[in-house]
Amino acid sequence: MQARWPGLTKTEFSSLQEEEQARAHKHGVINPELFSTDRGLYAVKWSFAGLMVTAIFQLFVFWISGSIALFADTIHNFGDAATAIPLGFAFILSRKKPSKRFTYGYGRAEDLAGLLIIVLILLSAAVAAYESIFRLLFPQPVKFLGAVATASVVGFLGNELVAKFRIKVGKEIGSAALVADGYHARADGFASLAVLLGVLGVWLGYPLADPLIGLLITIAILRIVWEASKSVFSRMLDGVEPEIVDEIYQVISNVERVSEVTEVRVRWLGHRLYAEVNIAVDPLLSVAEGHEIAVEVRHRMIHGLGYLSNAVVHVDPLGSAGEAFHGLSEHEQDSLPSYSH
Repeated sequence: MQARWPGLTKTEFSSLQEEEQARAHKHGVINPELFSTDRGLYAVKWSFAGLMVTAIFQLFVFWISGSIALFADTIHNFGDAATAIPLGFAFILSRKKPSKRFTYGYGRAEDLAGLLIIVLILLSAAVAAYESIFRLLFPQPVKFLGAVATASVVGFLGNELVAKFRIKVGKEIGSAALVADGYHARADGFASLAVLLGVLGVWLGYPLADPLIGLLITIAILRIVWEASKSVFSRMLDGVEPEIVDEIYQVISNVERVSEVTEVRVRWLGHRLYAEVNIAVDPLLSVAEGHEIAVEVRHRMIHGLGYLSNAVVHVDPLGSAGEAFHGLSEHEQDSLPSYSH
């Protein structure tokens, strides 16, 4: 930063830096959305690398052993790694500035990426089911049981590390898609451990234990699809966690001169929140005073809610607050039936 102002002393530079930070805080130059997007890309990049290394190792062990349970787990891990690709593109796209066509920006791309992730997980379940059933009908020997067991443990550890990383960052930035991907990786880890049961069964003389474990892993994958779908579709339908609405009511109610909070509407666009609220104030206040209160409400909301990108605050006089007072009386328009709004 000092390179932008060459020739300054340390004291002058520190003073100027403090002024710029204060100015940025005041006018919103420091964009939390860009910071959270960068965090999301960081998580996607390193989790992709970790899962690819894990899956490649498992693929090699499957190639020498022929374990269908390990193959199902490997396919699943490759599918999990592949989900990072659409999620990464979505995070990159969300960095674009809003346009006249996309006035809210491109945050919805993250929700679409979540939908694509669900499809990819479902495809991995179909592949695992097919291979497991094929091996049940046409059994084949499993070799190098020790290597298969090792690959199982490696798969569990790799997935668990990725899961913790994705969930942590996803919760930090409010990304439902990234959190869902993290829980998916965690379930994959337990599926990897299930391969050990197949190894034990084959070692005890039950060769069908291997494809049976493959089918169990398939069922686990389908359960993940269901859980992830609920989260992703909730976001796509503008669903939010009820506690967020309660928190907004609490934050606004603590602002001085706010007499009532009549409506709160919140929606996620990707990993950022947008809110619209109606507040009631003393009707004897001036327009300037009402505006001052609205500015303070917005300030408290944005600083009190880490994921909130923007808030629109509508100020009403107490006694006429809320959308019920904003409708026009019944009237006619051209040849259309009478209606009110």
